[in-house]
Amino acid sequence: MTPLHKTAAVVGVANTDWVEDYRRVRAGEKPFDSYGYGAVAFTRALADAGLTRDDVDGLIVGPTTAYERMGEVLGVNPRWGDQADAVTAVAKACMAVATGMAEVVALVYGNDQRSASIQYGGPEAMGGDAFLSYVYHSPWGLTSQGALYALMFRRYMALTGASERDLGQVSVAQRAWASKNPRALMRGRPITIDEYLASPYIAEPLHLYDYCLINDGGVALIVAEASRARSIAAKSGKPPVFVHGVGRADLNREATSLGPRLIEFYRPAQRLAAVQVFDMAGVGPKDVDVLLVYDSFSCHIPFALEGFGYCGVGEAGAFIAKTGIGPGGKLPVNTGGGHLSESYMQGWNHQIEAVRQLRGHEGDRQAPNCRHVHYVSDVAGKVVSLMYGL
Repeated sequence: MTPLHKTAAVVGVANTDWVEDYRRVRAGEKPFDSYGYGAVAFTRALADAGLTRDDVDGLIVGPTTAYERMGEVLGVNPRWGDQADAVTAVAKACMAVATGMAEVVALVYGNDQRSASIQYGGPEAMGGDAFLSYVYHSPWGLTSQGALYALMFRRYMALTGASERDLGQVSVAQRAWASKNPRALMRGRPITIDEYLASPYIAEPLHLYDYCLINDGGVALIVAEASRARSIAAKSGKPPVFVHGVGRADLNREATSLGPRLIEFYRPAQRLAAVQVFDMAGVGPKDVDVLLVYDSFSCHIPFALEGFGYCGVGEAGAFIAKTGIGPGGKLPVNTGGGHLSESYMQGWNHQIEAVRQLRGHEGDRQAPNCRHVHYVSDVAGKVVSLMYGL
């Protein structure tokens, strides 16, 4: 995997107007479907990079859209293409570039999940055919992904002594970041730990603020081969953001029975992915300036902190309290507000946040001297990690 180190760089990023689209959808409108959101983000990402669609010879689309149809909508005829989730899409783009299959790869995601009334729980849960744990346990009352994570964190609490207040620090910190982010749905609306604890349970011990948002939108990134990226950046005036490291490890055995979640909290896969990504990047947790974690639920953060070696097992609550993960903290986490408070783009908004932090122009939520941004995703036991850097 060493050849992937700095083989490719992100040269363009963009997103749709999540705030305005959220307002319009809640008012009963439907601005776009998934393809339309993706097309808007793609056009803006090209402009950000100073490129045209004719420069694109590779295409990866999110799993919410069909590859061929998205390519038709965008008007591109790539010589290499694929479909993948946010973090795997970046890894695949790097592999395509490293093997010479493509030179400039567009990564495009669109989702009309709110206006299309996509269900993420119950017997008709989106993805239930692929992840049986989402529906298998519904006869016993576990009717949503949130219920699964609630059970996961309940066992973690019993084993470690962690409290709801410990977990609440995550939601409070991410809302604080979002309050400084003009692109965030929850901008200007910070919460206190007391407000968190007073909020209703959705699936105990998880409160309302532990759950991600559900909104429509799109995201796009343009990834280019290293030398081409430097040439593009010289013209656009925006520094190329390189992928320094990639790591992956999956836990599939006993997934439907929730074994990987409840027995070891995904830690074996996290540790394997950590070794890969840190070794390839040549850095460790202490070198990371910003940590971004897939946060469909807040408990992803303490699990990631422990699994990737930022703190010891069972120490996440104390680590967050002492170190600080919000504005002014020593380890900024999900600086855009994450899925909890910025936008639920299934990991894609974290990728563009990494690029924007490394470009260094995010105002009063900018991490100082930002040189390494670490992204972690452990959805359904598929642990993938990226290290971005200049």
